[in-house]
Amino acid sequence: MLLASRRQVSNVLLASLAIIACGLQACENDLQKIKAISAMQSSLPVDTTRGVDVIYSDSAIVKGRLLTPLLIKYSTAKPYDVMPQGVKVISFDKLGKEDGNIVADSAVQLETENITRFYKNVIVTTGDGTTFRTEELIWDQPKKTFFSTKPFEMVRPNGDITQGIDFKSDDKLEHAVWKSGTADLEVPENQTQ
Repeated sequence: MLLASRRQVSNVLLASLAIIACGLQACENDLQKIKAISAMQSSLPVDTTRGVDVIYSDSAIVKGRLLTPLLIKYSTAKPYDVMPQGVKVISFDKLGKEDGNIVADSAVQLETENITRFYKNVIVTTGDGTTFRTEELIWDQPKKTFFSTKPFEMVRPNGDITQGIDFKSDDKLEHAVWKSGTADLEVPENQTQ
């Protein structure tokens, strides 16, 4: 009888050890699954906001305003924001008067570099009335420059029209340079002789 009860205890111990081993194996698999899911979710949006209206100011002076119907924030090693349903950025002068704006069908803002890439139907309007159109424009805010490798058209208030590619300028469009282009310029009569 003692031998039978030792066998039963032995069988119970073996069964218990098997169950514990299976449980530990299941925990290991669960940890691997959690790690895999976590890795997949690190590329998912962290925050989605609708109806965004952001005011940028410095020393209590409003410098700019960003409007977009949808802003998706991604928290990666280099965080970025996506505005897939359109964007408008308005800049203001020191007196709070609108000094220009940028409108585009979509944009991506690279947070650490402070660079914004505008895509599709990009229109920049400056305070003096200059209008710049292209399909892609990159705005480097720290350097205060615009550049684009796509075809562009710039119309000045006096009617001068410039078209070309490989555009670079300050963010007021005052000192523009480009490669390969054409221009339709108005020359005053006294300068034609």
